[in-house]
Amino acid sequence: MTSGLWELVLKGIWVTIQLLVCSALMAAAVSFVVGVARTHRLWIVRFLAGFYTEVFRGTSALVMIFWVFFVLPPAFGWQLVPLWAGTLALGLTYGAYGSEIVRGALSAVDPAQKEGGIALSFTPWQRMRLILLPQAVPEMIPPFSNLLIELLKGTALVSIMGMGDLAFSGNLVRLALQESAEIYTYILLIYFAIAFLLTRVMRGLEKRLKAGVGKKPDSKTRAPEPVVVEAVR
Repeated sequence: MTSGLWELVLKGIWVTIQLLVCSALMAAAVSFVVGVARTHRLWIVRFLAGFYTEVFRGTSALVMIFWVFFVLPPAFGWQLVPLWAGTLALGLTYGAYGSEIVRGALSAVDPAQKEGGIALSFTPWQRMRLILLPQAVPEMIPPFSNLLIELLKGTALVSIMGMGDLAFSGNLVRLALQESAEIYTYILLIYFAIAFLLTRVMRGLEKRLKAGVGKKPDSKTRAPEPVVVEAVR
């Protein structure tokens, strides 16, 4: 490939990384808000959070991108740029999956921990912040790592909007060179390199968080370990 075509691919990588970061941040925020809401004591809050989760888990991310980019403009009279349209669609879609990770991790915390917080007269927010989340978050990291990789692969869907991400740029290069095998092999390797880096970063974060609650993950297949409970003073 010529230097100009490589520059096009590099621009596509940068756009993909921007979209990945923005949509991952939005998905994380949605995951925690909706996941915590699904454990709320009020049934209406749990119902609304569950309704959102079921709707966005049950719809196609590709169709959601079409809807956000092509349906919203005539309906509301404003147009989102492709980056923010992709961020909104992917963030809401993958946030629905992440909310189940948060809910499951919170539900897996030993009930004695919650009872201890109640005995100490902690408010629900104090119990969540000081007792439940510190123990639940380390358990969320492995499934969140998988979800982040899925989100990376899902960013290729934004090419349908003409957004110059890695997949879109790779297709332009393919059309210019008429070399499908070589170009798509390069694109696959680039996606793999980004995913491998993300996996390593998330694994390091998991080790640090588990060390904070007295747990050390094994580098091989790990069986669930008991949570070490520290006395709350």
